[in-house]
Amino acid sequence: MSNIIEQLEKKRKEAREGGGKKRVDAQHARGKLTARERIDTLLDENSFEEYDMYVEHRTNDFGMGKKKYAGDSVVTGSGKINGKLVYVFSQDFTVFGGSLSEAHAEKICKIMDMALKVGAPVIGINDSGGARIQEGVASLAGYGDVFQKNVLASGVIPQISVIMGPCAGGAVYSPAMTDFIFMVKDTSFMFVTGPDVVKTVTQENVTQEELGGAKTHTSKSSVADGAFANDIETLFEVKKLIDLLPSNNREKSLKKKTEYQNLNPDYSLDTLVPDNPNKPYDMLELITKVIDNRDFFQVQENFAKNMIVGFGRVEGRTVGFVANQPLVLAGCLDIDASKKAARFVRFCDCFNIPLVTFVDVPGFLPGVSQEHNGIIKNGAKLLYAYAEATVPKITIITRKAYGGAYVVMASKHLRGDINYAWPTAEIAVMGAKGSIEILYRNQIKNEKDAETKTDEYTKQFANPFIASSRGFIDDVIKPQNTRRRIATALDNLENKELSSPYKKHDNIPL
Repeated sequence: MSNIIEQLEKKRKEAREGGGKKRVDAQHARGKLTARERIDTLLDENSFEEYDMYVEHRTNDFGMGKKKYAGDSVVTGSGKINGKLVYVFSQDFTVFGGSLSEAHAEKICKIMDMALKVGAPVIGINDSGGARIQEGVASLAGYGDVFQKNVLASGVIPQISVIMGPCAGGAVYSPAMTDFIFMVKDTSFMFVTGPDVVKTVTQENVTQEELGGAKTHTSKSSVADGAFANDIETLFEVKKLIDLLPSNNREKSLKKKTEYQNLNPDYSLDTLVPDNPNKPYDMLELITKVIDNRDFFQVQENFAKNMIVGFGRVEGRTVGFVANQPLVLAGCLDIDASKKAARFVRFCDCFNIPLVTFVDVPGFLPGVSQEHNGIIKNGAKLLYAYAEATVPKITIITRKAYGGAYVVMASKHLRGDINYAWPTAEIAVMGAKGSIEILYRNQIKNEKDAETKTDEYTKQFANPFIASSRGFIDDVIKPQNTRRRIATALDNLENKELSSPYKKHDNIPL
């Protein structure tokens, strides 16, 4: 018995040491935490329950039989974040560069299976050199097994990927299939092929950072949803996100006691929209003023800035917000904004998170580039996402809602539940100037005629009352009461049930 205990303690000590002091020091020198330090930072104190600490790789080729580490190159287990159960794996770069072996993949698959059984989120901390070359096809098979688990878990439990080092080749596709990806500035990278391969094949000279760094993936490619200064800050942002999300697709949107539970009028909102219809304003101000504690968790902040998406609480209830941003491209819908919002809407629908949409959209962005790159199909993604969503959908039109973009932005016609408009709302096929140029092209003789017709059109159509008279707008509300009206609508829609025709799955225009 005592001998077994000694062996046990020895193996535990070996596992906790990872690849040894020299490699741990090298990890710290790069400004990075170790796999276990990351787990300790992420989870509530003393909540981590480790699985498969004694698992070792099983290959003997290339001298690998003499190089074995307890736990291999990944730490797996369960723990709590603010009391909520999560499952986590953390790749250990100090052991074989965090490379994925058959045993490594099996450990990840095991905790994903457990997470699916009990309905708990999975958080993957990625810091890996990719497939373990020494294991050949067995390593590739391991990746395939992980990919399959990602697909089965999609829409059932939240999956979050945290990139904290290199992530290349097949290793990028598991994070790509998860719900959110967070990166660390300067120390994390994602690419299918690295700079050396790119140079060999295409003769392009590019750095790791330019090719697949945090800035690239948060502002250009939209692969990542956020990037933060260091390991600790990144993990704390993950904790904030987990706190906002349900654990699985059977839970309703979380309702949590917050400090700010005030539904009194906010008179500052009455002057948010400028009198000049061409003058922009910051839609973020509106979002922060209707949520609890002014605490907004924005997703993909640096990509497609003409669209805002993220999470906040209203009277303690988690809500997904989608909003046009008039400060950028006048809030127009373009390819990037449509894709960004569509994915967010579908995530919220998967996990029963109500959607609040703020609309100020003059239309879809015109241009040859937009058309040639598929604005038709990409714009349809957002239309499709809103149309299929069965969660509570509340829409507030603050100013412009023109053309097809009005329909796309969670209109009543796409099964919107509660559709409000501010008195400043303009709902029309297009703006006054464009409309009169078409309607009165043979009657306008000079600039004065144009001004007169524009004024007439504005008075008649640049208001929310025609749409209201048709029942497309449920009420025209005072801006000051927006938070209270949203809170009431969310309460009323709490037990909403809406079914769709039976289907194996849909066929969203990808």
